[in-house]
Amino acid sequence: MTKIRVALIEDHDLTRVGIRTALQQRQEIEVVGEAANASEGLKLLETSHPDIAIVDIGLPDKDGIELTRQIKANQEENGEESKTKVLILTLRDNKEAVLAAFAAGADSYCMKDISFDNLLEALRQTYTGNSWVDPAIARIVLQQAQQTPEGGDAGVDNKTVAINAADAEYDQMIAAYPLTERELEVLQLIVEGCSNAIIAEKLYITVGTVKTHVRNILNKLCADDRTQAAVRALRSGLVG
Repeated sequence: MTKIRVALIEDHDLTRVGIRTALQQRQEIEVVGEAANASEGLKLLETSHPDIAIVDIGLPDKDGIELTRQIKANQEENGEESKTKVLILTLRDNKEAVLAAFAAGADSYCMKDISFDNLLEALRQTYTGNSWVDPAIARIVLQQAQQTPEGGDAGVDNKTVAINAADAEYDQMIAAYPLTERELEVLQLIVEGCSNAIIAEKLYITVGTVKTHVRNILNKLCADDRTQAAVRALRSGLVG
């Protein structure tokens, strides 16, 4: 079985030990190392090349958002084919922190009070190339998408602007390939941050059927992942 190789960059000792201990109990996870600050974290990533780095946003020597930006910049500069994905773990759920993290290149964003089952799901989703966003965080991102005026400038770099941008072609695309009633139900649950397993449970269908619906939704919305699909759907008024 291929293991998900995880590095943990967290300055709070009890939190770091707790997460490491919990992850080490899962056969599909391999904790390759840990660091208590950004400088140690960068060295760890350079030597271990994990699949995912769990990064605390409030590191003592450098903000986790700036560290994320540096991680992504280093990967681009070095032309690394297998790039470490970044999962932000934080107590901060304010809009500025959330959008700054995505702008810096974060792949997923979780609150520290997340359940361990949801953290595992976040790691799995991130590992497969999808973004996993804590439901509370997803609401902030989607509300920002709703509030940004047409053609408005969010005042941040292109990644966040892309999250906020409205594009008329999405409306035309949705009109040409309308979602079914069931797909809309699945999409609403995606917006709420539900995993495939939870969606299956709520809608009384199999996980395999959920995956089929998710694949159809991504295709119809021309979205790369669940978060992008949710943002585009909200911008187009498909979900509320």
